[in-house]
Amino acid sequence: MIVLDEQLEDVRLSEEITRWYKGAVIDLQQLRPQTLIKDDALPLLLRRVKQPTFVTINYTDFWNVMSAGPQYCIICFKLKTEQRFLVPGLLREILSLPEYSTRRARMGCVISWRNDVVEDYRT
Repeated sequence: MIVLDEQLEDVRLSEEITRWYKGAVIDLQQLRPQTLIKDDALPLLLRRVKQPTFVTINYTDFWNVMSAGPQYCIICFKLKTEQRFLVPGLLREILSLPEYSTRRARMGCVISWRNDVVEDYRT
């Protein structure tokens, strides 16, 4: 399951990802409808679903801030809001890398994409 952060809540983005990703693609709000979801509540919400990969462009609030957890993966893109339509292609590239190509392999990782460089930290 791919969970898109609020800045990525756009049907065009989820449709583009759905074209190549075999699992579900949902918006963060679907995990707790009609409520404001603060960043610190994210790990708890992600633990409630099976092996989610959370995707965000809110880079500074997640990279080297959010704890890695064995039940989920977080992928942070350092992009401006107007660049959000790059996310599906970049996400596909990251998920095709051997170290992230399966859910099992990427669980426990917080992954950064910044200026074409991919790195991570793990649990």
